[in-house]
Amino acid sequence: MKYFDYAATCPLDPEAASAFVKASTEYYGNSQSLHDIGSRASTLLEGCREEIARLLGVKSEGVYFTSGGSEGNFLAVQSLLSQSSKKGKHIITNIAEHSSIHSSLKMLKGYEVTELPLMENGMIDVQQFQSAIRDDTVLACIQHVNSEIGTIQPLNEIGTLCKENGILLHSDCVQSFGKLDVEAISPFVDSLAISGHKIYGPKGIGALYISPSIPFDSFYPNTSHERGMRPGTVNIPAIVSMVTAANKQVRNMNHNDEHIKSLREQFLTQLMDVRDEIIVHGHANAQLASILGLRIKRLEGQWVMLEANRKGYAISTGSACQVGRTSPSKTMLALGINDKSAKEFIRISFGVHTTEADVKGLARTMISIIQEAPQRDNQITSMVK
Repeated sequence: MKYFDYAATCPLDPEAASAFVKASTEYYGNSQSLHDIGSRASTLLEGCREEIARLLGVKSEGVYFTSGGSEGNFLAVQSLLSQSSKKGKHIITNIAEHSSIHSSLKMLKGYEVTELPLMENGMIDVQQFQSAIRDDTVLACIQHVNSEIGTIQPLNEIGTLCKENGILLHSDCVQSFGKLDVEAISPFVDSLAISGHKIYGPKGIGALYISPSIPFDSFYPNTSHERGMRPGTVNIPAIVSMVTAANKQVRNMNHNDEHIKSLREQFLTQLMDVRDEIIVHGHANAQLASILGLRIKRLEGQWVMLEANRKGYAISTGSACQVGRTSPSKTMLALGINDKSAKEFIRISFGVHTTEADVKGLARTMISIIQEAPQRDNQITSMVK
């Protein structure tokens, strides 16, 4: 099976795996314990905190370790709203945000949420964002990179507007960290969330940054771990492993980007014979190369995914957090694409282990699926229904 679903999760890097084992066996103390074994664990933990802060270009006292991007997004929303210096009950986000953002906002009582669509190129219209700002707008949640089509949102411009209007800005940076320079956007946001398993680290670990200049109340009362941010013994082995993976990805970022851009171009070139049957979504000059979101005309994405799987290739129909739902992807809806066409969507995502041979093989497979599809009209029609 050839893997083309790196945007969902990545295999654990061997160096990160070794770091996990070493930390588990040599730094097993509880970082809150006062004895020497606990102190060694605490020292290692704080070193990791400083390293993540360096990679993000932020202050270490604002970094908190979480169970992943979804929890980070939830805690960011709760924290920023707990002590907002501005009075108001209005929040701006976009339709295509990760499900954890939408779920977090739906939990809020008494708040009005404006969900912005995406332009045809997959970008947020900054002028539309500005027009959505009201006197009572207190928070905006805008992802750095869309997880389904890879578009990079203009956080610098949005962040500037937020600061000018006293609005706090949170950004889900799960897809961008380790692939783009997050340091370039961190001065423009008040909080951001990242996840370990998207950068070849372990699952169940992530980090949240909240600007130390923002006072907030913890969502969990009487909690001592992570300076009151969340309960539970800190998972130091997973943190060490994530930091090891993060360092490697940031260090090799330019090399990886060139490799993946080349693979993407080769893949699309290989599809030229059926290019009229394919619609690629996104902005050519503001898009993460590793995420390729597309539609094959008249073929439902789930059927295409299952056919690819049958032929030995793992692709997806969008964010793994939405798999199993009958509704189309949020990104397709944000682009104004109707239900039937929206269900044609598939996502192909490349990683550091993807080879040229893998890409050529997938391209041949996609061509065969498209060419063989008329023979399976009944199957396609039944799935669409």
